[in-house]
Amino acid sequence: MASLQARNFNQRSPLAHRHVGATLGPMGDSVIVARYGQHDEKAQLQRCALLDLSNLPRVGFRGAHTAEYLRQRGYQLPAQPNQAVVQADGSRVARLSQNEYLLLGSLLDGGSRIALEEAQWQYDDTPNYLLPRQDSHAWLLLTGEHISEVMAKLCGVDLSAQAFPPGSVAQTSAARINVIVINLAEGDLPALQILCDRASADYFWDALLDAMAEFAGAPAGIDELL
Repeated sequence: MASLQARNFNQRSPLAHRHVGATLGPMGDSVIVARYGQHDEKAQLQRCALLDLSNLPRVGFRGAHTAEYLRQRGYQLPAQPNQAVVQADGSRVARLSQNEYLLLGSLLDGGSRIALEEAQWQYDDTPNYLLPRQDSHAWLLLTGEHISEVMAKLCGVDLSAQAFPPGSVAQTSAARINVIVINLAEGDLPALQILCDRASADYFWDALLDAMAEFAGAPAGIDELL
């Protein structure tokens, strides 16, 4: 991907200032970090890496009619709250409560399917309500063999593979802020999808990097995920 300036695009990650010098690439109407270029990022991802996916589309829906609405839109839904499933196109659906769902975009299509869901939703008399998440939550990806050890330093909930298997969702506190943690791998790569309040993203980025230092963790881009 060619180097691009984030200011040329409509969206801007709250962590954009942390990526000075990184190679950026287009992601819909925005940009995303393609790579940092300072190390072997494939090995870094396998060991311990942190990625900023905040410019990848995401959206929420809530209401008694939401499950039916999403099924009609072609989504496979988790059977229970606090579970998540990956869709055939790589997008993800997390069930946060009995009637609330969070949809996360896929790198394979730049999140276009999820962006379209938000754009096409229309208010009517059915109990299904749009919950915009692009401006409320930052989205980070923690990858590698040490993810549970990193989170153990920040979070009181046991996020080990045994207690928190793939497809699990935890709505909890980490580094003293509220987070949503979703155990969904990127292919064969162990990964935690983490969403936090957008205003706290800068603080939480530092907290994660500090917890990762013991395992030689570092930021990375998406190129080696594609």
